[in-house]
Order: sequence, then C-alpha cells, then structure tokens
Amino acid sequence: MAASRVEYLDRLISFLHEADAGVSIKDLCRLHGFSEASYSLWRSKFGGMSVPEAKRLKELEAENTRLKKLLAEQVFQNDLIKDALQKQW
Repeated sequence: MAASRVEYLDRLISFLHEADAGVSIKDLCRLHGFSEASYSLWRSKFGGMSVPEAKRLKELEAENTRLKKLLAEQVFQNDLIKDALQKQW
C-alpha cells in the first residue's frame, strides 16, 4: 500500500509540474481525469514541492494527527481524575 501512495504523490507532483510548464490547466485536468477544483487544492498544498518533500509532509501530517489524538486522550483522562478527586474530598 505504501508504494501506491508514493506512486500517487509522484503522479500528483508530475501533474503540478506539467501545469507549471505552461500546459492549459483545463486540458491537463481533462487529460489526467482530475477536476480543476482538485488542481487548485493540490496547488495550494503541494505547489513547488518535490516528491520526497510531499511524502514527508504527508508523514508529518499523519504524525501530527496521531499526537493530537494522544493529547486529547490524556486531557480526557486528566479531567476524569480531577472530577474523581473533587468528589472524593
């Protein structure tokens, strides 16, 4: 599955580089089967990146999401402990 993500990012970055080369966005989207809205979204997120940079960005976003969930769990547990201690006293 990891290989398909790399291939997808490679395809996406290649698509953006083609657009930078001056090919019509409308024609390029039609050729590759993407919408112009998708192009705009990807352009704002990955514009000017290489494949390794885009891959690293995705890895960091996944780690950030994992850490946010972990933090939320810890905060929830701390709140439960505080509530239990307040009721005890």
